[in-house]
Amino acid sequence: MRNKIVVLEAETMGKDADFSVLERLGDLTVYPSTDEFKLKRRIADAEIIVVNKLKLNRDNLKGARNLKLICVTATGYDNIDVNYCWQREIGVCNVKGYSTSSVAQVTLLMALELLTHIGEYSALVRNGSYTNGGSPLMTEPVFHEIEGLTWGVVGYGAIGRRVAKLASAFDCNILVCSRREHMECSYEQVSLDELCGRADIISLHVPLNDGTRRMINKRRIGLMKNSAMLINVARGDVVDELAVCDALFRGELGAFASDVYSTEPLTVTSPYNAMTLSSNVLLTPHMAWAAKEARDRCIREVEKNIETYILGGTRSRVDL
Repeated sequence: MRNKIVVLEAETMGKDADFSVLERLGDLTVYPSTDEFKLKRRIADAEIIVVNKLKLNRDNLKGARNLKLICVTATGYDNIDVNYCWQREIGVCNVKGYSTSSVAQVTLLMALELLTHIGEYSALVRNGSYTNGGSPLMTEPVFHEIEGLTWGVVGYGAIGRRVAKLASAFDCNILVCSRREHMECSYEQVSLDELCGRADIISLHVPLNDGTRRMINKRRIGLMKNSAMLINVARGDVVDELAVCDALFRGELGAFASDVYSTEPLTVTSPYNAMTLSSNVLLTPHMAWAAKEARDRCIREVEKNIETYILGGTRSRVDL
C-alpha cells in the first residue's frame, strides 16, 4: 500500500516549486497553503506531511493517527513540537545546507549595496536626473570601498564559513565569533564583545535559541563603531529590534540590513517601518535563502529524506 504524502504549504517554496518528484514515493496531495482551520482535516489520514512554517503541536497532531513522518522544508524546526513527536514515534526531518550559497551571496550583496549605493545611482539614471543634471559624472551619495574593512562573522556554520570566504576574497580582514573554537579556522577567533568593538561590518549567522535571543542588544550595539554596518540574515529575534532602530536614529550605528524579523511578515507596528526610506537601511522580505537553485535543492533533499525513511533509514532526523 502506498504512503499518503501531503504537502501543506507548497507556495512557501515559491509558486514555481515542483513537488511532483514525490509522486514516485506515494499518493501525493499538494496544497498551495494551509491555515490552522484546515490543518487538522488535511492531515487526518496522512502518513507523511511536508511543511515549512506551520506550527505543529499536540493540539493539531493528536488526531493524525496515521502520521509517521514530518518533513520540514527548512533547516530550523522550532515550529515543530519535537518532544511530542518523539512520544508519538513521529519522525521529524529537516534540510541542511541547501541555502548556504544563496544566503551568503545575499549577505555579501547587502554589504556592497550599503557601501556603494548602486541602487540609488541606478535610480538617478532611470528618473532622468543624470541626463538633465548637466554633469558628466555624479559622486553623491558618497560610497566606500570594501577592501581593508574588518568583517565580523557571528556564527561559523556553513553559511558563516562561506561569508568569511567571500569577504576574504574582497580583501576584508575577518574576525569570527562562534560558540566553540574551530581548530580548522584560519581566521582570528574572538569573543562577541571584542568582535562588536573591532568590526566595520558584522553579519549574523546563528540559530535562534535561549543563548542567541537578542544577543545583539543595546549594550553590544554600544560597543560598535558609530560607522559599523550590521547585517541580520539569521533570525529576527537574534537582535533587539527597538535597540537597533534607536541606534540608527541616534547615529550610533552606521548602517543596517535585515532579511528576517521577529514577526513575519512585518507587522504595521514593527519599529522597522519607520526606517524603510533611510538610505542606510536595507530591508528584504525573507528571501535570502530562496535562490531558484536553493529551492530546487531543498525539494530534492526532502525527496531523499522520505525515500530513506521508507527504506528504514534515519537521514536528517532531528527527533532521535
